[in-house]
Amino acid sequence: MNYKKTNAPVTTRTRNLMDFAEPTGNIYESVVIMGKRANQIASDIKTDLNQKLKEFGGKNDSLEEEFDNREQTEISRYYERMPKPSLIAEQEMLENQIYFRNPREEKKFK
Repeated sequence: MNYKKTNAPVTTRTRNLMDFAEPTGNIYESVVIMGKRANQIASDIKTDLNQKLKEFGGKNDSLEEEFDNREQTEISRYYERMPKPSLIAEQEMLENQIYFRNPREEKKFK
C-alpha cells in the first residue's frame, strides 16, 4: 500500500469506539488487529526510509567531516510529517481495508 497517499489524519481525533467494534463485533479484538497492522506499517515505512537514506551513507564517516545534506534533511522531514502508523491503521480499519481472520472462529464451523 502506498502510505504517502493515505487520507489518514496527521493528528489524533476523538472517535466513536462503536465504529471500531463493527467489523469484528468486539472492540478489544479490533484494537489488537489495528495494533498488528500498525506494526506492519511501521516496519514498511522504516524499511523504505532506510533504503532512501542508505544512498547518503558516505565512504568515510568521521565526526570531523560532518556536513548538512539538504536532500537527506528533506527526506527525513517528509517522513516526520507523515501520519503515524497507528493513525494509518485506524483509518484503514474504519474504511474496511484491513483483511483479518480469526482461526478460532474458523475451527467452530469445520
